[in-house]
Amino acid sequence: MGAENDSPLVPRLVLAGTASGVGKTTTTVALTRALQAVGMRVAVFKCGPDYLDPTYHARASRSVSQNLDGWMMGKDAVRATFARASRDADIALVEGVMGLYDGAGPTGEEGSTAEIAKWLEAPVVLVVDASGMARSIAAVAQGFVAFDPALQIGAVLANRVGSAGHLDLLRRALKSPPILGGFPRDEEHCFPERHLGLFTADDERVPESLLDHWGATATSWCAIDALVKLARSAPANVAPFEELAEKVKVRCRIGLARDEAFHFYYADNLARLEALGAELVPFSPLRDATLPDVDGLYIGGGYPEAHAGGLAANTAMRDAVRAFASRNAPVYAECGGLMYLTSAIVTLDGVRHPMVGLVPSEARMCAKLQALGYVEVETQTRTILGGAGSRFRGHQFRYSDLSPAPEGIDRVYSLRRRRGGDTSLEGYRVGSVLASYVHAHWASNPRIPEAFVESCARARVERR
Repeated sequence: MGAENDSPLVPRLVLAGTASGVGKTTTTVALTRALQAVGMRVAVFKCGPDYLDPTYHARASRSVSQNLDGWMMGKDAVRATFARASRDADIALVEGVMGLYDGAGPTGEEGSTAEIAKWLEAPVVLVVDASGMARSIAAVAQGFVAFDPALQIGAVLANRVGSAGHLDLLRRALKSPPILGGFPRDEEHCFPERHLGLFTADDERVPESLLDHWGATATSWCAIDALVKLARSAPANVAPFEELAEKVKVRCRIGLARDEAFHFYYADNLARLEALGAELVPFSPLRDATLPDVDGLYIGGGYPEAHAGGLAANTAMRDAVRAFASRNAPVYAECGGLMYLTSAIVTLDGVRHPMVGLVPSEARMCAKLQALGYVEVETQTRTILGGAGSRFRGHQFRYSDLSPAPEGIDRVYSLRRRRGGDTSLEGYRVGSVLASYVHAHWASNPRIPEAFVESCARARVERR
């Protein structure tokens, strides 16, 4: 999509955990605010397919946080996305996913934080939950170092320590890699969580004072200068990478559902649409009575079940989306967007909330997780995303299912799970509407966003 670029990469650190739940997001937020306090511009990234942690990064850094996913994006796209998004920063922080070596499979590094760290040639700071731990921190840290000597683990941060004395004891137990600080156990200031992980970092649940608290804690408890020095040890000059083209003349306008109910979007996907000539026009299915003047719709994931009453009550918007689709205008929906396009969302309390009604089924919330993991999609026929045989990669994480199974409409995705290789038919097409539970990352196939923009541009011409 653009020319090769060999501009140097900024100083950078990968903040990796020994496992999920050790405090990577809190650490990333805290260091972001502490680095800003000394005048540094910080770019923040998230490894893996997560949509929630980046909302904390964005609040802390006051800028967009980008996802870097080895399995969905590939090396070239990861490096190009990192370079583009950190171009104006003084330092970049990359929050890992799960444990450092956890990825798409149990025996390889594909999709792991370790893979991203190698591609970016970035030093790793290992975050360890040190509660109830003393000399054992040396065994843990040195085991992580020895597991893959090709990876540079340059420092450790000890989280949930009992006191300053406890942190000093840990430092004496582990000489190398050095412990460059940590964070005390602080239940009062934990970020709120829900079934998909953390809540979205809105102003109500995550006030500025909470972000400032963690920044001040990092300033007091962490060796900020030493961490900056470690970040600057990363090589500046790396192999050339492919850049996105600059934005071109507007070819179409795409309505982007964005409010409390719908906000799960990969920033890279949106950047690709804009680079191809799409003007993205936000609208709220919760509050707006009409759609903006657009040629296509992109309805991403989010929490429609948490706002089902408000979505159902906005009959004007539901009618507007249904009328828009009836004009054969492109509508692309993912996960929560699919739920919105069904006949109804049935919440855990059994209440049925009417929705748009384009997909003849109900999205029923379940107490247990219904799908989790990477998937690869191959289209079986032409869609608004291109011709038959188009392939791309994505991810599923959902607590709802469609019941009864949609009948009388096309299922145009052959969906293969990354783990196990099971295949199934999904991807519901009704005219120019395409809806699926898959959160797609278009770096896996840049022709997909090209086709979507082309579909919207063609609709623009036809309606004029």
